Amino acid sequence: MEKRWGKMWALMGLLLLNWVSNVSSLSVTVNEVECVYEYVLYEGDTVSGNFVVVDHDIFWGSDHPGIDFTVSSPGGNTVQSLKGTSGDKFEFKAPRSGMYKFCFHNPYHTPETVSFYIHVGHIPTEHDLAKDGLLYFTWHILKPISNFFV
Repeated sequence: MEKRWGKMWALMGLLLLNWVSNVSSLSVTVNEVECVYEYVLYEGDTVSGNFVVVDHDIFWGSDHPGIDFTVSSPGGNTVQSLKGTSGDKFEFKAPRSGMYKFCFHNPYHTPETVSFYIHVGHIPTEHDLAKDGLLYFTWHILKPISNFFV
């Protein structure tokens, strides 16, 4: 019986994790300027991630200025800016919902591959929490499939 409940809670945890977060990962080739766009659903969501220039330690000399990274809000305001780096982490609270712009600028204009990871997470407030009726409804939907985990 305990084994079934453990699997049921694991399934509910996975469903909640899927609802709470949005993760994207990609590689882009930056010749001059390259931008990536990500939609943030809620004001106050935490946007975090990192990026790194692939093989920068092999191909860059000590005089290479690095690349610049800028994040702009839907209103066009700069939310975060990093200058002359081979990679870094970032994190900020979204000042508003909408389309955010993540841009890489390569001052050398030689192709550089950047590996980029972004995570947008929404932590539910008391307005987003499930009400008793929704929990009752969810339980009656999940209860029949719980037999698969026995």
